[in-house]
Amino acid sequence: MTLLAGPCVIESEENIFKIAKSLEKYHEDKTIDFYFKASFDKANRTSLDSFRGPGIEEGLRILQKVKDDFGYKIVTDVHESVQVKPVAEVVDMLQIPAFLCRQTDLLVACANTDKIVNIKKGQFINPPDMQYSVMKVLKTRGCDEVSYENAKKHNIFLTERGSSFGYGNMVVDMRSLVVMRKFAPVLFDATHSVQMPGALGGKTGGDSSMVPYLASAAAAVGVDGFFFETHFDPSVALSDGPNMLKLDELESLIVRIKKIQEI
Repeated sequence: MTLLAGPCVIESEENIFKIAKSLEKYHEDKTIDFYFKASFDKANRTSLDSFRGPGIEEGLRILQKVKDDFGYKIVTDVHESVQVKPVAEVVDMLQIPAFLCRQTDLLVACANTDKIVNIKKGQFINPPDMQYSVMKVLKTRGCDEVSYENAKKHNIFLTERGSSFGYGNMVVDMRSLVVMRKFAPVLFDATHSVQMPGALGGKTGGDSSMVPYLASAAAAVGVDGFFFETHFDPSVALSDGPNMLKLDELESLIVRIKKIQEI
C-alpha cells in the first residue's frame, strides 16, 4: 500500500513534528510505502482571510528537517511551474492540486524532474479525461502510450478526491477508480472526498465520519494506495479540520483497509 498522510498545511514547526512523530509506525511498516504530506501553501483557500501556510522558503526548510530527522519520503503541492525546481530539491513526490490538473506548464515542469508526479483529479473532470493529464507527463518523459504499466514505470499517480456539482458537497463515483486505473496507479483521497466546499461561510466544511466508509469501499474496489489528512486535534486545525482524521482514528482505519485488501 502506498500511503500519503500528514496535516493539510504546515501550521508551525512544533505541530508538524508532533504529527510526524505520531506517523512513525507507517514508515516502519514494511508493507507500506509511506510519504509524509504537508503543504507549504494552500493557494486555493475559499477566503482571502484563510490561513495559507508559511510559504515556500520556510515550508521547505521544515519539510527538509522532517526528512532529515525521521527519514520520511515527502510529498507536497506545487501551484506554479516556477515552484517545481526548488520543491523538487526537497520532496520525493510532486503533487498537482485538483484545480490545476490540466495546467500544461505545471505538468510539464514536474515531468522534467526525476520525482514521482501525483495528479489529483479535478472536481470538475470526467474521469476518462484524466488520461490526457497523464499523457502530458508521459510524453515529456519520452513515452507515447497511456497505460497503467507505463505510468507506473514513469512514476505517475492519479488521485481520486470526489466530484463537485457546485452545491457545497463532494460525491465519489467508485467507477472512477476503475476507469482511471486504466491510465495510471490510483490513490484514493478519502479525507478530501468528504469536503463540503464553502459550507462554513467562507470556509470549507466536511464530514470526517464518512471517511472510513469511503476508504473501505475504495479498498474493496481496488486501488494502489490512500491519501489521508490527519491531525492530533482536527478541531483546531487551520485548514480542512472538518474532514481530517484524528491520528488514532487513522491507525484503526489502516488496519481495516489492510484486512479488506487481504480478502
